[in-house]
Amino acid sequence: MAFSLQERQILGLQGLLPPKIESQDIQAMRFQRNLKKMTEPLEKYIYLMGIQERNEKLFYRVLMEDIEELMPIVYTPTVGLACTQYGHIFRRPKGLFISILDRGHIRSILDNWPETNVAAVVVTDGERILGLGDLGVFGMGIPVGKLCLYTACAGIRPERCLPVVIDVGTDNETLLKDPFYMGLYQKRDRSQLYDDLIDEFMEAVVDKYGQDTLIQFEDFGNHNAFRLMRKYREKYCTFNDDIQGTAAVALAGLLAAQRAIGKPITEHRVLFCGAGEAALGIANLITMSMVEKGLTQDEARKKIWMFDKDGLLVKVVVQSKHRHVVFHFSFVTVCVAELKRCVWSVSGAGRLFTHDVLKKMGTLNKRPIIFALSNPTTKAECTAEDAYTLTDGRCLFASGSPFDTVTLADGRVFTPGQGNNAYIFPGVALAVILSGVRHISDTVFLEATLADQLTDEELAEGRLYPPLSNIREVSIQMAVKVVRFVYANNMAFRYPEPKDKDTFVRSTVWDISYDSFLPDIYEWKGMNPAPDH
Repeated sequence: MAFSLQERQILGLQGLLPPKIESQDIQAMRFQRNLKKMTEPLEKYIYLMGIQERNEKLFYRVLMEDIEELMPIVYTPTVGLACTQYGHIFRRPKGLFISILDRGHIRSILDNWPETNVAAVVVTDGERILGLGDLGVFGMGIPVGKLCLYTACAGIRPERCLPVVIDVGTDNETLLKDPFYMGLYQKRDRSQLYDDLIDEFMEAVVDKYGQDTLIQFEDFGNHNAFRLMRKYREKYCTFNDDIQGTAAVALAGLLAAQRAIGKPITEHRVLFCGAGEAALGIANLITMSMVEKGLTQDEARKKIWMFDKDGLLVKVVVQSKHRHVVFHFSFVTVCVAELKRCVWSVSGAGRLFTHDVLKKMGTLNKRPIIFALSNPTTKAECTAEDAYTLTDGRCLFASGSPFDTVTLADGRVFTPGQGNNAYIFPGVALAVILSGVRHISDTVFLEATLADQLTDEELAEGRLYPPLSNIREVSIQMAVKVVRFVYANNMAFRYPEPKDKDTFVRSTVWDISYDSFLPDIYEWKGMNPAPDH
């Protein structure tokens, strides 16, 4: 409807469209009004994804203009619900599906993808989707959602992004009995064939798109996530968002809390509930930050406590060998054991921060720091309302999925911070793509902090992160910061090095304005007519 009269005539569309020529403004208004009529998040998700398929630039315009309202729809928590219902709400395929039966042919499958200038790949095997577990190929919603945010937050061109799901089966019995499941009806293949498949995939991607192609691993099971990260991090341009992205956004929240309470990070002691990918990634980055501030690694590690489903994890010496053992204390007991502590959870186990835990945190700490980071919202360890109410509004709180503003009985209003990886991975990805980084070290994520982008007024409101409405600018500034860092530390391979990094980054941001489809038409001035014969 936005095609001009000339475009309609040249493209053979005249008469196939109503006569009115609409502006993108009117189209966006219609889109937004239709969304507001809908009440169910899944209904909104389906509508949004339909618009993305039909009119990509309009989709991203509306998403960017109302990012606070719509990010929870295209990303967590609604994307989790969409993944569980993927086969039931299916309209058309998005992304690339590679099964273990395709071994030996992955390069030719990549050739089937219509775009040839891919710069970023987000890949999952669907084994640990958010806190929902093994969803097999239904997990495709995660790479699609992540790459939506690459574009919406950092302005990375959508045609340069490739979502991939690798199907090796599923151990989810419900899906194996579901006639609408769309993957292989088999148990997960955990043999050497799995590793061979991932190796072939990585080799095929760089062979097709280049050595500096960014490959982001997403929602792999713990047992695969860490070993694949260690295996590939020095060979490819890759990172694991669940481990490194989550760590960066968590550290950013802790550094913001440091500003609020005036205590350096080296004086914090941190208790984790959960000891999987996210918790270990966060603990590692906090340790690196403490070491950077002057502690030894041993001193820093002594400030980190891990509590998993079986109890408190400690290291003891048995017959001259180090072993990890579990002591069965209650979580409340462990909270009481240390008076000045931050408490984090990325366990995905639901309401682990009970009223007793929150009350103890409030009793023992003047400003307790409480991070309930599990996704989606139903898996959060506590609600924002409980955290603020049971600590008399003194806590510094952040969650993985969004919570509404909390008003206490005395009228004080708090805006919960959302420790959303979207503050980190789009900006880092943009910087990596633009600078030609070949290997992404943890120091890049240590550099990717947000505390300097948070105002004093926002801290006073209870925020530990900038408003999501500012996420485009947050991502651009993040990218500029990382570009400067990688060039200064000889990690960049794209030359010549841009002198003005800020201008360079901003000049690459994708434009959502409609392109003209008119050909370049002009007269030949000064051409003499052919002679008569």
